[in-house]
Amino acid sequence: MMNSTVYHFVLSTYVDVGNLKYLFFSLTALLYLTIIVLNMFLVAVICVHRSLHEPMYVFLCSLFVSEVYGSTGLFPLLLVQLLSDVHTVSVSFCFLQIFCLFTYAQAEFCNLAIMSYDRYLAICHPLQYNTLMTFNKAVICVCVIWVFSLTKFLISLSLSVTLPLCGNVIHSLYCHNYLVVKLACSDTKVNNIYGVFGTILTVMVSLLPIVYSYCKILQVCFSGSTQTRRKAVSTCAPHLASLINFSFGCMFEILQARFDTASMPSMLRIIMSLYFLLIQPALNPIMYGLQLSKIRKICKHVLCPGVLSKDKETL
Repeated sequence: MMNSTVYHFVLSTYVDVGNLKYLFFSLTALLYLTIIVLNMFLVAVICVHRSLHEPMYVFLCSLFVSEVYGSTGLFPLLLVQLLSDVHTVSVSFCFLQIFCLFTYAQAEFCNLAIMSYDRYLAICHPLQYNTLMTFNKAVICVCVIWVFSLTKFLISLSLSVTLPLCGNVIHSLYCHNYLVVKLACSDTKVNNIYGVFGTILTVMVSLLPIVYSYCKILQVCFSGSTQTRRKAVSTCAPHLASLINFSFGCMFEILQARFDTASMPSMLRIIMSLYFLLIQPALNPIMYGLQLSKIRKICKHVLCPGVLSKDKETL
């Protein structure tokens, strides 16, 4: 911030836990490693196997990349702060983290929205699906999602960076754009208006295709055969679980950041603020890896080639 005397922020939510910090550090590092390994493994599986070069798996690949991106925006600083006795972060790194975390949330929601529309086309228009949603169209959709997410929040961040600040204490475990704006000495009307506009735009752009798609899917399920209903459930179950989990996580984070939660237990506040950044990246690869038979079979072939070859010989 060129017009501010603030050179670092203090993350006030961290508390001294003594030697337990080494346990928390180990568990957090293990979770981060698990998220990176699971998501990157599935990205590699989708990229290497040509049988997975289909629109649905393009969107899944983008989703897994998003999880790695968001986790990397959170965990390195979180790990450093867990071991540190002075919980400060430089202004430049703080804004870099804000950019990563908020573009992650934006891209994640848009990814889930386009995936719901893809499932609608596959279930409601199975004969025309290969024409309506091609591999190239899926790649273009993914590019649009990321360009939209990065551009939209870059504008918001540019408005925050120029604000003169009257304080440097952020009541959170990580850097948060809204909490930084609250520290401003000057008028933040433009920031607030753009923030409300950006939120409405994000919700409308993402929510409309989700609601429309699932209304159409439900119509097909109620009027279709048992086999159609089973197909709809098997293909939509992981997406619905991911969508609901992420929506609740974002709601928890918004409530924790924008409303006074001082009366709540500190551990509950921490869980609310970190939920969508910890659970979603770990849950998605597990759900999709286990639920989608095509990915599950290829993963088994990669991890246990000997077992599958024996099964083939027996048959």
